[in-house]
Amino acid sequence: MDRVMIFIDGSNFYHGCKRVLSSAAVDFEKFAELLCDNRELRAVYYYNAPVRRQDDEERYRGQQRFLAKIQRIPYFKVKLGRLVRRAGSFVEKGVDLTMAMDMLLYGLRDNYDVAILVSGDGDFAALADAIGDDLGKHIENAYFLSGRSQVLENACHRFIELTPALMQQCMI
Repeated sequence: MDRVMIFIDGSNFYHGCKRVLSSAAVDFEKFAELLCDNRELRAVYYYNAPVRRQDDEERYRGQQRFLAKIQRIPYFKVKLGRLVRRAGSFVEKGVDLTMAMDMLLYGLRDNYDVAILVSGDGDFAALADAIGDDLGKHIENAYFLSGRSQVLENACHRFIELTPALMQQCMI
């Protein structure tokens, strides 16, 4: 049975949910079960950057409640980058690099047979190529059709379309 690890680009996924489903109220335990598809789930990593308390107390508290909730789910681990102010807005730093390093490191350590990348970010295409071609691992990309990267989809072995019907099964 294939061993699966899921890597979720939190901000990318959140914005995709809001755009396609008008809601990001996802039951992440059910979501992971759907993606795993009766294979052995080894771990789920959720990557994001925390809202800074001094910038928005209400959003900060809401995000902290959300992160605490998903950290209690079996097999889930949250990994955080940081937000940096640039030209009046905020930019995530350290999130994509941490996710890429984890996918590569866990692949090198043979912790999984299949990595499921939940993101529409085409910057991960080279990573998917390397893990698939050089490590012989299977890479699946799960994302919404309207926000997917064709380059990333082509670099992966399988594309899992997150349709409204599929996502309805794991919405809160």
